[in-house]
Amino acid sequence: MYDSICKFIAIEFSEDIATWLLGKPISLTELKPPELSSEPIRVDSLIFLESDELVLHLEFQTSPDQDIPFRMLDYRVRLYRHDPQKEVIQIVLYLGENRSKLVNQTVFELSKTSHEFEVIRLWEVPPETLLQSKDLWSFAVLSQGKNRETILRQISQKIDEISDPREKSNVTASTAVLAGLVLDQDIIQRLLRKDIMRESVIYQDILSEGREEGREEGREEGREEGRHQEGVNLISRLLNRLIGQIPPNLTQKIHDLSIEQLESLGDALLDFKSEEDLQKWFEENSEN
Repeated sequence: MYDSICKFIAIEFSEDIATWLLGKPISLTELKPPELSSEPIRVDSLIFLESDELVLHLEFQTSPDQDIPFRMLDYRVRLYRHDPQKEVIQIVLYLGENRSKLVNQTVFELSKTSHEFEVIRLWEVPPETLLQSKDLWSFAVLSQGKNRETILRQISQKIDEISDPREKSNVTASTAVLAGLVLDQDIIQRLLRKDIMRESVIYQDILSEGREEGREEGREEGREEGRHQEGVNLISRLLNRLIGQIPPNLTQKIHDLSIEQLESLGDALLDFKSEEDLQKWFEENSEN
Protein backbone atom coordinates (compact mmCIF):
# COMPACT_ATOMS: atom_id res chain seq x y z
CA MET A 1 0.00 0.00 0.00
CA TYR A 2 2.75 2.41 0.92
CA ASP A 3 5.40 1.62 -1.70
CA SER A 4 4.01 3.86 -4.45
CA ILE A 5 3.61 6.79 -2.03
CA CYS A 6 7.21 6.62 -0.81
CA LYS A 7 8.54 6.22 -4.34
CA PHE A 8 6.47 9.17 -5.55
CA ILE A 9 7.82 11.41 -2.77
CA ALA A 10 11.43 10.29 -3.25
CA ILE A 11 11.41 10.84 -7.01
CA GLU A 12 9.23 13.96 -7.25
CA PHE A 13 10.90 15.73 -4.34
CA SER A 14 14.41 14.29 -4.56
CA GLU A 15 16.14 17.59 -3.76
CA ASP A 16 14.26 17.92 -0.47
CA ILE A 17 14.98 14.25 0.27
CA ALA A 18 18.69 14.95 -0.35
CA THR A 19 18.63 18.03 1.88
CA TRP A 20 17.14 15.97 4.69
CA LEU A 21 19.23 12.82 4.34
CA LEU A 22 22.49 14.18 2.92
CA GLY A 23 22.50 17.68 4.40
CA LYS A 24 22.64 19.48 1.06
CA PRO A 25 20.18 20.15 -1.80
CA ILE A 26 21.61 17.88 -4.49
CA SER A 27 19.76 17.46 -7.75
CA LEU A 28 19.01 13.74 -8.17
CA THR A 29 17.37 11.69 -10.91
CA GLU A 30 16.01 8.15 -10.82
CA LEU A 31 18.48 5.42 -11.70
CA LYS A 32 17.10 2.27 -13.37
CA PRO A 33 19.95 0.23 -14.94
CA PRO A 34 19.01 -3.37 -15.81
CA GLU A 35 21.67 -4.88 -13.52
CA LEU A 36 19.82 -3.45 -10.51
CA SER A 37 16.51 -5.07 -11.41
CA SER A 38 17.68 -8.48 -12.59
CA GLU A 39 16.62 -11.23 -10.19
CA PRO A 40 14.89 -8.63 -8.03
CA ILE A 41 14.76 -9.12 -4.27
CA ARG A 42 11.42 -8.56 -2.53
CA VAL A 43 11.29 -5.13 -0.87
CA ASP A 44 8.52 -2.77 0.21
CA SER A 45 9.83 0.21 -1.74
CA LEU A 46 13.22 0.41 -3.45
CA ILE A 47 14.52 3.62 -5.04
CA PHE A 48 17.85 4.54 -6.60
CA LEU A 49 18.63 8.24 -7.15
CA GLU A 50 21.84 9.54 -8.64
CA SER A 51 23.81 12.74 -9.22
CA ASP A 52 27.12 13.18 -11.04
CA GLU A 53 29.00 12.22 -7.88
CA LEU A 54 26.87 9.72 -5.96
CA VAL A 55 24.03 7.23 -5.85
CA LEU A 56 21.44 7.37 -3.08
CA HIS A 57 19.90 3.96 -2.45
CA LEU A 58 16.71 4.17 -0.37
CA GLU A 59 14.53 1.39 0.98
CA PHE A 60 11.29 2.20 2.78
CA GLN A 61 10.10 -0.58 5.08
CA THR A 62 6.83 -0.84 6.97
CA SER A 63 8.15 -3.70 9.09
CA PRO A 64 11.48 -5.41 9.92
CA ASP A 65 13.03 -7.90 7.55
CA GLN A 66 15.96 -10.14 8.46
CA ASP A 67 17.14 -10.17 4.83
CA ILE A 68 17.77 -6.41 4.66
CA PRO A 69 21.49 -6.49 5.63
CA PHE A 70 22.26 -8.99 2.87
CA ARG A 71 20.14 -7.01 0.43
CA MET A 72 22.21 -3.90 1.16
CA LEU A 73 25.40 -5.77 0.34
CA ASP A 74 23.90 -7.31 -2.78
CA TYR A 75 22.76 -3.98 -4.18
CA ARG A 76 26.03 -2.30 -3.21
CA VAL A 77 27.89 -4.81 -5.36
CA ARG A 78 25.44 -4.25 -8.23
CA LEU A 79 25.92 -0.49 -7.93
CA TYR A 80 29.69 -0.93 -7.97
CA ARG A 81 29.36 -2.98 -11.14
CA HIS A 82 27.24 -0.19 -12.64
CA ASP A 83 29.71 2.60 -11.78
CA PRO A 84 32.80 1.82 -9.64
CA GLN A 85 33.68 5.51 -9.28
CA LYS A 86 30.52 6.81 -7.65
CA GLU A 87 30.01 7.13 -3.94
CA VAL A 88 27.01 5.10 -2.73
CA ILE A 89 24.89 6.01 0.27
CA GLN A 90 22.43 3.35 1.40
CA ILE A 91 19.63 4.17 3.83
CA VAL A 92 16.80 2.00 5.15
CA LEU A 93 13.87 4.06 6.42
CA TYR A 94 11.46 2.26 8.75
CA LEU A 95 7.99 3.78 8.64
CA GLY A 96 6.07 1.98 11.37
CA GLU A 97 7.30 1.93 14.97
CA ASN A 98 8.68 -1.45 15.94
CA ARG A 99 10.71 -2.75 18.88
CA SER A 100 12.34 -5.59 16.98
CA LYS A 101 16.12 -5.63 17.16
CA LEU A 102 16.11 -5.98 13.36
CA VAL A 103 15.34 -2.26 12.94
CA ASN A 104 18.69 -1.48 14.58
CA GLN A 105 20.80 -3.61 12.25
CA THR A 106 23.23 -1.55 10.19
CA VAL A 107 25.83 -4.18 9.27
CA PHE A 108 25.96 -7.35 7.20
CA GLU A 109 28.68 -9.75 8.36
CA LEU A 110 29.74 -13.03 6.83
CA SER A 111 33.08 -14.62 7.60
CA LYS A 112 35.62 -12.04 6.35
CA THR A 113 32.96 -9.84 4.75
CA SER A 114 31.46 -6.81 6.48
CA HIS A 115 29.22 -4.15 4.93
CA GLU A 116 27.67 -1.12 6.64
CA PHE A 117 24.59 0.93 5.77
CA GLU A 118 22.44 3.55 7.47
CA VAL A 119 19.09 3.16 9.18
CA ILE A 120 16.51 5.82 10.02
CA ARG A 121 13.61 4.99 12.30
CA LEU A 122 11.05 7.65 11.51
CA TRP A 123 9.45 7.44 14.94
CA GLU A 124 12.74 8.77 16.36
CA VAL A 125 12.98 11.77 14.01
CA PRO A 126 11.83 15.09 15.55
CA PRO A 127 8.71 16.30 13.71
CA GLU A 128 10.24 19.76 13.28
CA THR A 129 12.83 18.24 10.96
CA LEU A 130 10.15 17.01 8.56
CA LEU A 131 7.79 19.96 8.90
CA GLN A 132 10.39 22.34 7.49
CA SER A 133 9.61 21.27 3.92
CA LYS A 134 6.11 20.67 2.56
CA ASP A 135 7.48 17.87 0.41
CA LEU A 136 8.31 15.94 3.61
CA TRP A 137 5.11 16.70 5.54
CA SER A 138 3.70 13.29 4.64
CA PHE A 139 6.41 11.63 6.73
CA ALA A 140 5.97 13.96 9.71
CA VAL A 141 2.91 12.14 11.01
CA LEU A 142 5.16 9.07 11.51
CA SER A 143 7.80 11.05 13.39
CA GLN A 144 8.65 11.36 17.08
CA GLY A 145 5.84 12.42 19.36
CA LYS A 146 3.07 10.95 21.46
CA ASN A 147 0.18 12.89 19.93
CA ARG A 148 0.25 12.17 16.22
CA GLU A 149 -3.27 13.52 15.79
CA THR A 150 -1.91 16.94 16.77
CA ILE A 151 0.87 16.58 14.20
CA LEU A 152 -1.65 15.62 11.51
CA ARG A 153 -3.75 18.65 12.43
CA GLN A 154 -0.68 20.87 12.01
CA ILE A 155 -0.01 19.31 8.60
CA SER A 156 -3.65 19.83 7.61
CA GLN A 157 -3.42 23.51 8.49
CA LYS A 158 -0.23 23.84 6.46
CA ILE A 159 -1.84 22.05 3.50
CA ASP A 160 -4.68 24.59 3.54
CA GLU A 161 -2.09 27.29 2.83
CA ILE A 162 -0.78 25.63 -0.35
CA SER A 163 -2.00 27.60 -3.35
CA ASP A 164 -1.10 25.18 -6.15
CA PRO A 165 -4.04 22.70 -6.53
CA ARG A 166 -1.93 19.83 -7.88
CA GLU A 167 0.65 20.14 -5.13
CA LYS A 168 -2.08 20.45 -2.52
CA SER A 169 -3.85 17.30 -3.66
CA ASN A 170 -0.64 15.24 -3.83
CA VAL A 171 0.49 16.23 -0.33
CA THR A 172 -3.00 15.53 1.02
CA ALA A 173 -3.20 12.07 -0.57
CA SER A 174 0.31 10.97 0.44
CA THR A 175 -0.21 12.22 3.99
CA ALA A 176 -3.53 10.40 4.27
CA VAL A 177 -2.07 7.08 3.15
CA LEU A 178 1.00 7.21 5.43
CA ALA A 179 -1.07 8.42 8.37
CA GLY A 180 -2.96 5.14 8.10
CA LEU A 181 0.03 3.44 9.72
CA VAL A 182 -0.48 5.25 13.03
CA LEU A 183 -3.98 6.77 13.10
CA ASP A 184 -7.57 5.60 12.71
CA GLN A 185 -9.28 6.36 9.43
CA ASP A 186 -11.98 8.45 11.11
CA ILE A 187 -9.34 10.85 12.43
CA ILE A 188 -7.62 11.05 9.05
CA GLN A 189 -10.85 11.70 7.18
CA ARG A 190 -11.91 14.32 9.71
CA LEU A 191 -8.69 16.29 9.30
CA LEU A 192 -7.92 15.81 5.59
CA ARG A 193 -10.34 16.68 2.79
CA LYS A 194 -11.28 13.76 0.55
CA ASP A 195 -12.34 15.98 -2.33
CA ILE A 196 -8.82 17.38 -2.58
CA MET A 197 -7.33 13.89 -2.40
CA ARG A 198 -9.37 12.70 -5.39
CA GLU A 199 -7.54 15.14 -7.68
CA SER A 200 -4.06 13.88 -6.76
CA VAL A 201 -1.69 12.05 -9.08
CA ILE A 202 -1.44 9.36 -6.42
CA TYR A 203 -5.18 8.72 -6.31
CA GLN A 204 -5.37 8.69 -10.10
CA ASP A 205 -2.49 6.24 -10.17
CA ILE A 206 -4.45 3.89 -7.91
CA LEU A 207 -7.37 4.09 -10.32
CA SER A 208 -5.09 3.55 -13.31
CA GLU A 209 -3.43 0.49 -11.76
CA GLY A 210 -6.79 -1.04 -10.99
CA ARG A 211 -8.02 -0.48 -14.54
CA GLU A 212 -4.84 -1.89 -16.03
CA GLU A 213 -5.10 -5.04 -13.94
CA GLY A 214 -8.66 -5.40 -15.14
CA ARG A 215 -7.60 -4.96 -18.76
CA GLU A 216 -4.97 -7.68 -18.42
CA GLU A 217 -7.54 -10.02 -16.95
CA GLY A 218 -9.98 -9.01 -19.65
CA ARG A 219 -7.64 -9.99 -22.48
CA GLU A 220 -7.61 -13.54 -21.16
CA GLU A 221 -11.13 -13.94 -19.86
CA GLY A 222 -13.24 -12.10 -22.38
CA ARG A 223 -14.73 -8.63 -22.55
CA GLU A 224 -17.58 -9.01 -20.04
CA GLU A 225 -15.55 -10.97 -17.51
CA GLY A 226 -12.74 -8.49 -18.00
CA ARG A 227 -15.01 -5.57 -17.16
CA HIS A 228 -16.11 -7.35 -14.00
CA GLN A 229 -12.54 -8.22 -12.98
CA GLU A 230 -11.49 -4.64 -13.66
CA GLY A 231 -14.17 -3.43 -11.27
CA VAL A 232 -13.24 -5.97 -8.59
CA ASN A 233 -9.53 -5.04 -8.79
CA LEU A 234 -10.24 -1.33 -8.65
CA ILE A 235 -12.68 -1.53 -5.74
CA SER A 236 -10.41 -3.89 -3.77
CA ARG A 237 -7.37 -1.67 -4.26
CA LEU A 238 -9.22 1.45 -3.14
CA LEU A 239 -10.73 -0.26 -0.11
CA ASN A 240 -7.36 -1.62 0.99
CA ARG A 241 -5.97 1.90 0.98
CA LEU A 242 -8.93 3.55 2.66
CA ILE A 243 -9.84 1.12 5.43
CA GLY A 244 -7.01 -1.43 5.48
CA GLN A 245 -6.64 -5.01 4.31
CA ILE A 246 -10.00 -6.55 3.44
CA PRO A 247 -10.63 -10.02 5.02
CA PRO A 248 -11.21 -13.01 2.70
CA ASN A 249 -14.94 -13.24 3.38
CA LEU A 250 -15.54 -9.66 2.26
CA THR A 251 -13.14 -10.06 -0.66
CA GLN A 252 -15.32 -12.92 -1.90
CA LYS A 253 -18.46 -10.83 -1.45
CA ILE A 254 -16.91 -8.07 -3.58
CA HIS A 255 -16.05 -10.62 -6.28
CA ASP A 256 -19.64 -11.88 -6.26
CA LEU A 257 -21.10 -8.42 -6.95
CA SER A 258 -22.49 -7.56 -10.36
CA ILE A 259 -20.93 -4.78 -12.43
CA GLU A 260 -23.79 -2.46 -11.44
CA GLN A 261 -23.28 -3.23 -7.75
CA LEU A 262 -19.53 -2.63 -8.09
CA GLU A 263 -20.26 0.79 -9.56
CA SER A 264 -22.58 1.54 -6.64
CA LEU A 265 -19.92 0.44 -4.15
CA GLY A 266 -17.36 2.62 -5.94
CA ASP A 267 -19.59 5.66 -5.40
CA ALA A 268 -20.01 4.90 -1.70
CA LEU A 269 -16.58 3.71 -0.55
CA LEU A 270 -14.89 7.10 -0.20
CA ASP A 271 -17.18 7.76 2.74
CA PHE A 272 -16.13 4.56 4.51
CA LYS A 273 -14.12 4.92 7.71
CA SER A 274 -13.81 1.28 8.76
CA GLU A 275 -14.54 -2.31 7.82
CA GLU A 276 -17.89 -1.95 9.61
CA ASP A 277 -18.99 0.60 6.99
CA LEU A 278 -18.30 -1.94 4.25
CA GLN A 279 -20.23 -4.59 6.16
CA LYS A 280 -23.16 -2.19 6.53
CA TRP A 281 -23.11 -1.42 2.81
CA PHE A 282 -23.41 -5.12 2.00
CA GLU A 283 -26.32 -5.46 4.41
CA GLU A 284 -28.15 -2.58 2.72
CA ASN A 285 -27.30 -3.27 -0.93
CA SER A 286 -26.46 -6.92 -1.58
CA GLU A 287 -29.17 -9.19 -2.85
CA ASN A 288 -30.40 -11.83 -0.45
